[in-house]
Amino acid sequence: MSALYDPGLQPERTELAWRRTALALAVGSLVAMRMLPATLGGVGWVAPGIAGLVCAGALWHAARLRAARVNDVLLARTARRALPDGALLVALAALTGMIGVFGLVVILVAAMR
Repeated sequence: MSALYDPGLQPERTELAWRRTALALAVGSLVAMRMLPATLGGVGWVAPGIAGLVCAGALWHAARLRAARVNDVLLARTARRALPDGALLVALAALTGMIGVFGLVVILVAAMR
């Protein structure tokens, strides 16, 4: 009986890619926490950075759960269980869109000052 999937490192590479994405979001949030209050004034500009750190943590956790589920499905050697859908990718796209809108708001606020 042949294996259902190639036991290569593709699932691990995918998990590492999600981990890098979460790390990039966390670093961007830390930079925002450092730069926005200094640029725009006021402590309230730290809140977007904190929200970004929370989102990065949630993304990291969701990616870990996804990787565990993919690994379980692939090692089960049965096609009855479905692989994870694209919900995590859709959530990341929505988060990226919100960050872009927030960036535009920051630019407009800075231009009004």
